[in-house]
Amino acid sequence: MIVAISGNPGSGKSTVAKRVADALGYKRYDIGSLRREMAKKRGLTLEEYNELGEQDPQTDVEVDEYQRELGTKEDDFVIEGRTSFYFIPHALKIFIDISPEEGARRVLADLSNGADRNEADLEHHTVKEIMELNAKRMKSDDHRYRKYYNNLDIFDRSHYDAWIDTTALSKDDVFTAVMRVIQEKES
Repeated sequence: MIVAISGNPGSGKSTVAKRVADALGYKRYDIGSLRREMAKKRGLTLEEYNELGEQDPQTDVEVDEYQRELGTKEDDFVIEGRTSFYFIPHALKIFIDISPEEGARRVLADLSNGADRNEADLEHHTVKEIMELNAKRMKSDDHRYRKYYNNLDIFDRSHYDAWIDTTALSKDDVFTAVMRVIQEKES
């Protein structure tokens, strides 16, 4: 089984993807980290790389073709990325949602714990400023996906097998909810 996890910034995608992969004994792929590395290689922040992507489809095409290829060549893995559901249509597709304010709080907490997100200097921002940066990032993502992939709307719930709002959930609760979806799919 392939589990594709998508979601909003700060929703817990990475945390739950790691835990699910460990629990299932699966390999894990993180498309966001891959994009961050590609940005670093060009000397850009993720925000700058996304802005470049609004004019240059190659910034998305490379990682998206990688996802598509993974879906044809491998099985039994967890992949975390906003378009993974689209490029691996036979995957179990889960969207991890969160309120913008709580997502920003969690991003700030990650940064204060030393997380490297390769984004603009976020360490000294407020929750409100992180909310604005996250909204800008999601707007850029939405623009690119619609432009390059036939008006693809990653927020259309019909694309997903499950939609989990993590705003009021602990990490353990999110993990339990995702594992429940997987177990229901397996049975």
